[in-house]
Amino acid sequence: MASQLFDDEKRPHDPAQVNELGTDASSTEVLNALMTEDHQHDIKLRTMTWQKAAWLLAGDQVCLAIMAQSWSLSVLGWVPGIITMVLSGILFWITSITMHKYIMKNPQIRDICDFGYYIFGKSKVAYIFSGFMLLANNILLIGFHILTGAKVLDTLSDHSLCTVAFSAIVMIMGIVLSAPRTLQHISFMSIFSSACMGIAILLFLIFAGIEKAPLYGYNGDYPTDGLVHTYAFPLPGTTWVNCMNAVLNITFLWVPQILFPTFISEMEHPQDFPKSLAVLVAISTILFIVPPAIGFHYVGQYATAPAFGSLGVVAYKKASFGFVIVPTLIIGVIYANVTAKFIYWQLLGKSRHVHSNTFIGWGVWGVVMVGIWVLGFIFSEVVPSMGDFLSLLSAAFDSFFGFIFFAVAYWHLYNGKLFDGAFRSMMTLIHVFVMACGLFLLGPGLYAAVEAIIADYSGSVSPAFSCASLGI
Repeated sequence: MASQLFDDEKRPHDPAQVNELGTDASSTEVLNALMTEDHQHDIKLRTMTWQKAAWLLAGDQVCLAIMAQSWSLSVLGWVPGIITMVLSGILFWITSITMHKYIMKNPQIRDICDFGYYIFGKSKVAYIFSGFMLLANNILLIGFHILTGAKVLDTLSDHSLCTVAFSAIVMIMGIVLSAPRTLQHISFMSIFSSACMGIAILLFLIFAGIEKAPLYGYNGDYPTDGLVHTYAFPLPGTTWVNCMNAVLNITFLWVPQILFPTFISEMEHPQDFPKSLAVLVAISTILFIVPPAIGFHYVGQYATAPAFGSLGVVAYKKASFGFVIVPTLIIGVIYANVTAKFIYWQLLGKSRHVHSNTFIGWGVWGVVMVGIWVLGFIFSEVVPSMGDFLSLLSAAFDSFFGFIFFAVAYWHLYNGKLFDGAFRSMMTLIHVFVMACGLFLLGPGLYAAVEAIIADYSGSVSPAFSCASLGI
């Protein structure tokens, strides 16, 4: 079956050809053929169990961004903040299930670019556009993780080296850890990543609870902005741009689906992905809401992003923030792997090197991976406000990868029966809301992100490749 469906000149992962190869075959036959073909190679990609996929998902999601959610609550207040978090979680679950169902009907999809290609009518323009967004999003995120790693080392060492040197060290460590070509190997690293981030969060909560007062907030040192307090709604004077950026900060945490098609394509049984997703949702629901809420309770209006910066005792700050170096590196490795695979398949997708232990195969993989991390390093040094640019990414790219893509996929899945019964009608209305959310992020959300960048640029801007300390 595999040889009949997919010959060597028409690789199943070429989005311009795969549909024609599978026109007379069911999705199950295509999936079985893909699995059979993959297991004949030296380097087997489709090997992850659903448990290992769950580790990988947790490794990607249990990240430093959790520690920025207390700041989002300090901007939005309890009511809008918690509503945004819960709603983001619900939409994340629903859209991820929609994505999985669509991929199960088109199992030849191997990344978000293939996904965009199919849902927009096998459009090469959509494929190229998705590829551009994938590269821009992931490489900038790798740059952010390099910058975060430098921030951790700066904090722990009291700025014993130039920050550029610390960034270079993190980049080199990332390149070394990115050597594996399969996500199964990286899923093992994700266990340690999640554990270290969990320890960092727990230590922060303990230290925030036992110390007398926070150190400082964005409005001054404690108690410049008064005693610590919390509030149900945004404080008077809070701008719409700040509120929108706080919302983007929350949605950014809940929208990792840009990686999911690649994860699914490397599972031994892709139909089991909902099990992995359920584990992730359970973990995320707890970690994305409870620690930020406790942090907001203890540091109130003094919350910073990340919240470690609010701790009043320097030793507490170092003890908790230090563990973040592990998830910072591993999450960068996950994004680098997905990015490298996209480039790698464009270069070698039709050759034997892509699945074999050849000098050319490993050489190209190494060059691509080094190039990705070096680009990330450059962006980390030349972008003055990486946080603002992440808000820009959230508005520009997450609007597609977290909302619009899956509303369109849902329409393809149920076109002609969108209102067959109460449940289907409800799900259709939910996906209409998903589309509206995506368009809102792409419009007003993008405007707010750009306004924040303009405001930052109007003040002092850090020079490129600065040695200045990034320590919190």
